[in-house]
Amino acid sequence: MTAQLEVEIRGLILDPVSNTPIVILKKPDENLFLPIWIGIFEANAIALQLEGVETPRPMTHDLLRATIAALGARVEGVVVHSLVENTFHAKILLRGAQGALVEVDARPSDAIALALRCHAPIRVAESVFRDAHALDFREGEDQEARLREWLESLTPEQLGKYKM
Repeated sequence: MTAQLEVEIRGLILDPVSNTPIVILKKPDENLFLPIWIGIFEANAIALQLEGVETPRPMTHDLLRATIAALGARVEGVVVHSLVENTFHAKILLRGAQGALVEVDARPSDAIALALRCHAPIRVAESVFRDAHALDFREGEDQEARLREWLESLTPEQLGKYKM
């Protein structure tokens, strides 16, 4: 298995052409960014958690977190492990009540939303950074401006390249 790196969420942005949300993951201690196109509902779930917004009733990812906890398990982390036919794949790593590790297939957006709620690490396989041609920024470069410039430079074919 390829090496995995813990990443941080750099932010959520909208694709200027399709208005599709994109979650931006950043490799630690480097200026390497991985954009992942996600659905609007998952973007909302991620944004609510990043902003610390409490909802009056549990949202889907809150329900999942509560169900996992009620079963005596915990989320050990999530991994964006591959890019297959332009689709990112992730796993949720659960530690069961008896100590067994269980891997559950998930979309990266759902895995990230759950990891945020469980305060679990988010990791990306090194191969995904390479296969997805992650964005590499120069030291001191205005990352927001460069990201916006990069998005605006994408052709419609490139914008539709990655699927949820």
